[in-house]
Amino acid sequence: MVAVDIIFAPIFLSALVYFLTRGAQHITKYVALIWFVVLFIISLNWLNQIMHPESYAFAPEVLQYIKSTGFLPLGEFLSVPAFGFSLTLQIDALSVAMLLLTAGLLILVVFTSWEEKNQAAYFSLLILFSGPIFGVFMTTNVLWFFMFWELTLVPMLFLVGYWGAEGEEVKKVFNIEIKLPSRVYAAIKFFLYTHVFAMFMFVGFFLLFKQTGYWDITLIKEASLATPALIWWLMFLGFAAKLPTFPFHTWLPDAHVQAPSSISVLLAGVLLKMGAYGLIRFTVELLPSTTAKFAMWMVVLGLATTFFAGLLAVYERHIKKMVAYSSISHMGLVVVAIATMSYDGLSAALYEMIGHAIVISPLFLIAGWLHHKTHTWYMDEMGGIMKYAPYASTIFILAGMAALGLPGTMGFVGELTIIISAVKSFGWWIALIALAGFISAGYIIWAVRRAIHGEPSEIVKKANFHMSFPEKFALAVFSFLIVYFGVNPQPIFDIANKAFSFFGGM
Repeated sequence: MVAVDIIFAPIFLSALVYFLTRGAQHITKYVALIWFVVLFIISLNWLNQIMHPESYAFAPEVLQYIKSTGFLPLGEFLSVPAFGFSLTLQIDALSVAMLLLTAGLLILVVFTSWEEKNQAAYFSLLILFSGPIFGVFMTTNVLWFFMFWELTLVPMLFLVGYWGAEGEEVKKVFNIEIKLPSRVYAAIKFFLYTHVFAMFMFVGFFLLFKQTGYWDITLIKEASLATPALIWWLMFLGFAAKLPTFPFHTWLPDAHVQAPSSISVLLAGVLLKMGAYGLIRFTVELLPSTTAKFAMWMVVLGLATTFFAGLLAVYERHIKKMVAYSSISHMGLVVVAIATMSYDGLSAALYEMIGHAIVISPLFLIAGWLHHKTHTWYMDEMGGIMKYAPYASTIFILAGMAALGLPGTMGFVGELTIIISAVKSFGWWIALIALAGFISAGYIIWAVRRAIHGEPSEIVKKANFHMSFPEKFALAVFSFLIVYFGVNPQPIFDIANKAFSFFGGM
């Protein structure tokens, strides 16, 4: 399969699958599952080619290119000489880590969405989403990167706006009251907020081309830029809103609360990582000198995000909002790690990006499942869930303990390596970031005490806590990964070493 097919085939495949399976909607999820497994296998093969290029029959010049740049060239397509750009596809270890994470989460999302309504449309949109999100991580052309970035919003708009939670919002627009379903309001807010900030990023990309004559980041040199600081801030705003960092985070709690829990997994596990990936790829790697000048600003924003969102989580009654604020808080740690611009820090950032996706996903899934069963979002209206749903409760506690940094889980390794790398780069004062662990312990233990333990409420006593086998399977996989990579983080750090070797691997 040609690399470009992976990006554009989902456009036609999703439409074909939708129209062919509308009469037998249960088939759609099997098609989606097969497609995502194929993507995962292809990504694994690319990882092997990048990690061990000598084992493959590459031409000598290709092998030399891989060794010197770290990029595996996949080809140039759709060339437009008049505008001086083409769809350049090449991937390195960082790209492949994101591709594997994306494909893996899409596979598990199929299982957690096994009984979703209107399956033909739902899974067709997931297939459609897989194309541009793979394009984001596969291209080094900034214009195509922007187009893929924007295209990921389209299927997400419908997945949140149609399959989201019930309820209505009354909003005033030019003093006119407009009633909207809450899910539609959240979807529009998510779309507009991230789209508007993406425009800043686009202006930065245009200035890159205007000042260098290149769209491809592998050909752009920072020294040739006339206004690197302006370009840096324009790109940073686009990525910071996607992460999101304080004060650009307000779209995310609404989107998470209204989105189906399986889509929250993709929001937290993939879309937020687009922002972190962009910071690494387009600020640290492309503009290292400028990033060094503004690194302290990144640290301040990262710390503000971590503590502000963490404290909001402590005071939150709404279980899914609590998880959403926890997610934002942990992404603040990623920003601090990226700001170190060191091998240690970037490796810790990559590990935390992957760990965050694996840890936060079961929390979102179980939060949504509990709402579906009890018809309430509020933890103080639950209580005693452990007695009636021990399987889900145990996994919720495990993922919660990982989120607060319990040794033996991915959360511990990620937070510890970020603290160590930050202290190395900025001095002992930055160790105050460890206080984030205390805040995490506060909201996680308080959530477990209110929702999982204690006396069962009448709502809980009347609820039917049946869980389907596909849902149990997906949660079991997340639990296994949380512990496995918590006690054996080396496979992820091996990828990080390959990705950031230009900073001096350990």
